[in-house]
Amino acid sequence: MLSVCKSDNNILQKLPDDSIEKGSWINLIKPSGEELKLVEEQTGAPMDFLKAALDAEERSRIELEENAILVITNIPIMEGETSFDTLPLGIIITPDHFITVCLKDNRVMSYFDKDNTRFFCTAKKARFLFQIQYRSAILYLRYLKYINQQTDEIELSIRRTMKNKALFQLLQLEKSLVYFTTALKDNGIVLQKLMRLRNNRNILHLLDFDEEDEDLMEDVIIENKQAIEMVEMHSNILSSMMNAFASIISNNLNFVMKFLTTMTILLAVPTMLASFWGMNVTLPWSASPWGFIYVIIFSAFITGFTAFILWKKRMF
Repeated sequence: MLSVCKSDNNILQKLPDDSIEKGSWINLIKPSGEELKLVEEQTGAPMDFLKAALDAEERSRIELEENAILVITNIPIMEGETSFDTLPLGIIITPDHFITVCLKDNRVMSYFDKDNTRFFCTAKKARFLFQIQYRSAILYLRYLKYINQQTDEIELSIRRTMKNKALFQLLQLEKSLVYFTTALKDNGIVLQKLMRLRNNRNILHLLDFDEEDEDLMEDVIIENKQAIEMVEMHSNILSSMMNAFASIISNNLNFVMKFLTTMTILLAVPTMLASFWGMNVTLPWSASPWGFIYVIIFSAFITGFTAFILWKKRMF
């Protein structure tokens, strides 16, 4: 999907796809080959820059050419109630255009619509770049808070009843945090590189930083560091929880095995005594009409005595 927009006096105008004006923002979502070719011809952006973010496994990075800058940043996406992943977002900046490329529609770019036009300007490329990264960092923090809430709910559920579904949900959250950790650290490296580029005179025709842009960049770096700290903290908590639940499961299994062993021993006592009195030989009480009752009482006494000994040894 190809969309072309341009902000003018806090109004976001949608332009025809084939008329890409100076200062416009071209947003590509899972673009076709024809759309990529059109953007390449009208903006001069290198085709390898346009295709870079179409690889779902692409890492965050920066590439520079004479008339284009490629910034790939990994943004968070929510795939299910307890499933999160990251997706590469390509940002290509040319002297006259701002281009974004992504495989899926996402909440980071959907934020920059007509309702939020007053917060950004498509012609101010450096500021727009950092606003996108700031929005991504905020979304990471929001998802991390949601993951923390989900973890608490799953923990309460496991306390009531231990089910495999809850454990699989925790495992899914743990995997999501691993994805977030890798993406946030890579994004942090990209931000540090952008900070070093602000004094590079060779890119002033592409990115011209002013004081507000530098302040916004520092805010993005702070938010990204905060997200890294939060994801590491949640990862440690979740890992500890998984280890604790594994110990609980093992302990419960040991208790069940101990109980079953105890019951087996107790049931073996009357069975053994009954087998003795079932022998075809002369036995005590064999001639007594109360013999059966005596055997039952004797078996109950021996079983009770055995149970007492096992109880003293904390077998149950």
